[in-house]
Amino acid sequence: MNAPIVVDVGDQFRPFVERFLPPGEMLVSGDDALASGRYPDGPEVLVTFLRETQRERAVSLLGPATRWVHLLSTGVDNTALDLVPEGVTVTCSRGASAEGISEWCLAMMLAHAKRLPSTWLTEPPQPPATWNFAQLASLDGATVGLLGVGAISTWVARRLAGFDTRILGYRRRDLPAPDPRIEIVTSLPEVLAQSDYLVVAAAATPATRHILDAEAFAHVKPGLHLVNVARGTLVDQDALRVALDDGRIARASLDVVDPEPLPAGHWLYDHPQVDVSAHVSWSAPITMQRIVEGFTTNVPRYRAGEPLEGVVDLEAGY
Repeated sequence: MNAPIVVDVGDQFRPFVERFLPPGEMLVSGDDALASGRYPDGPEVLVTFLRETQRERAVSLLGPATRWVHLLSTGVDNTALDLVPEGVTVTCSRGASAEGISEWCLAMMLAHAKRLPSTWLTEPPQPPATWNFAQLASLDGATVGLLGVGAISTWVARRLAGFDTRILGYRRRDLPAPDPRIEIVTSLPEVLAQSDYLVVAAAATPATRHILDAEAFAHVKPGLHLVNVARGTLVDQDALRVALDDGRIARASLDVVDPEPLPAGHWLYDHPQVDVSAHVSWSAPITMQRIVEGFTTNVPRYRAGEPLEGVVDLEAGY
């Protein structure tokens, strides 16, 4: 007999999965499935991270009985998709962290506009020579470019609803945006030339590797603030350094870098125009629940033979 659902994602996720599954769904941990040997043909449904570093374990769990693999992640880069048997549906929790990430993006954009934390006063040093005066910017009247028009960019557009901003969304195909506030532009140089802020939120694929390189940075509007919440591989960091040093890019707020973790002594830590965080923009009270719901809300659809959400295009890699 095959286990209906084998969850191989660690004990920290299992309580969430159990809590939000429909009543009566049978759950077996990956360790129990391997130890028992009861499922030699694999589970019908496997919930996993399918990391490249766990290829042997994935091979042990997958089998001819497997019909659906859900990746408990929002992206599928650094996953061993090549191990998935032909004909198996693969889904992921795409967009689950978009709400939290969008707040982080707005926080970085406002901090840059309002010169935070440099305008905060501390003593020592001495108080400033002048009070009641500063040259601060505003998001009102700014143009925000979005590289990629998915869930994160849609939530960024929603967060910007209270500001008088123009929002340009770059995608290769001229398809309508999920949010009418986003103007679709199919030319990346055109977006770069007009944007005061650029939020990088596209999937990491071979086609997007170093999409922001020296050639791309040649088109940027001087003073651009770059906010990357996608993956570090989308940005050529050597080209970024040149663009920062010559003033074309005023600031880079990076929640993702290449490689991760960033090694000690890397120039990104010390550059005065760069803020780096440790891939934490996704963190928000609702994110864990949203990630699990990316799987559990699909279970009734799967049982009813209905189309699943978050299906991964194995050829495109996202």
